[in-house]
Amino acid sequence: MSKAAELAKAGETLTNQPSGRKNIIINGAMQVAQRSASVTGIGASAGYFTLDRWKISTAASAGRLTMTQTADGPSGFANCLKLDCTTADTSIAAGENLFIQHRFEGQDLQQIKKGTSDAESITLSFYIKANAVFTFGVELLDIDNTRQITKLFDTTTDWVRHELTFPADTTGAFDDNNARSLDINFHLHGGSNTTSGTLNTASWASTTNANRAAGIDSFYSNTNNNFFITGVQMEIGSQATNFEHRSFGEELDLCSRYFQGTIGSGYFGVGRTAASSGSGSIMIQVPLTHEMRAAPTPSLSATTVTFAEPNAANFNVTSASIANAHPTARGGAYYINGTMTVAVGDNVFLSTNYIKMDAEL
Repeated sequence: MSKAAELAKAGETLTNQPSGRKNIIINGAMQVAQRSASVTGIGASAGYFTLDRWKISTAASAGRLTMTQTADGPSGFANCLKLDCTTADTSIAAGENLFIQHRFEGQDLQQIKKGTSDAESITLSFYIKANAVFTFGVELLDIDNTRQITKLFDTTTDWVRHELTFPADTTGAFDDNNARSLDINFHLHGGSNTTSGTLNTASWASTTNANRAAGIDSFYSNTNNNFFITGVQMEIGSQATNFEHRSFGEELDLCSRYFQGTIGSGYFGVGRTAASSGSGSIMIQVPLTHEMRAAPTPSLSATTVTFAEPNAANFNVTSASIANAHPTARGGAYYINGTMTVAVGDNVFLSTNYIKMDAEL
């Protein structure tokens, strides 16, 4: 059988078979979780908690959830992102919201040709299941031009692949830089500020907050509620194609542009200051595994950090913190501050992997 005949048998044609990299989403198969595999008590504030590139955005709600990288994907997917409601919120104030968010740099969106007469449509596909039937919404939010469009989808208790095509937008080009230009928002809970209007689903329009999530149910309606998602793909055109699987190594490389965690063991440092009180700092050099989106913000995952000193016993820096000295997107110098016993000019080596570097959008 010829290739054309094989494709026709599968309900496809040669013309809709993409060439090269097609999925603009990073970590759509939920493979990489550098921060943690599971975090409880989420809901008081927004942040990146578990799976790389997937942010929980929330405001004003008393609802709480556990977010987990879970080995419960549909056929062909080892992992998914799972949300489990642990505290319900059935008295929904106007300003409440909860959505899962993926953010894009403008320079990675130029092929969409948004804001030109050649603008392309966008197709978003994803696998979803939940503990019951819910209606939720997925939004494309243009940050550069304050425009948006939302489409609703329904859940069942089984994995279902949804394929949603968003029309081309000839108004407002994405900036060609490394800043945030577009968000995908999976709206799971919202107050009247985002749900009291008329859903804008047919075409892009100037953002009106009340229209953004009109018609959605609430994930926080019951502590029995859960929500699973994986296989998220955003591609050019009106045809959803099979999910583009990338190797774990490729996906980790892409994620490392935005976050690198638990690094540091063996990094060289020099004692900078030390006072009789024991308060001091050590300057260390931190080479990054990959160039990041921008000079990252450093943090420590512990308040006690261990250093080794040649021909001497290891020592701890307590009440430790990290601060910029000369940071760049490719690595740089940082200060480890705290209580320690180190002389000015002493050579030391970091013995623990506690440094995290964050250049998220």
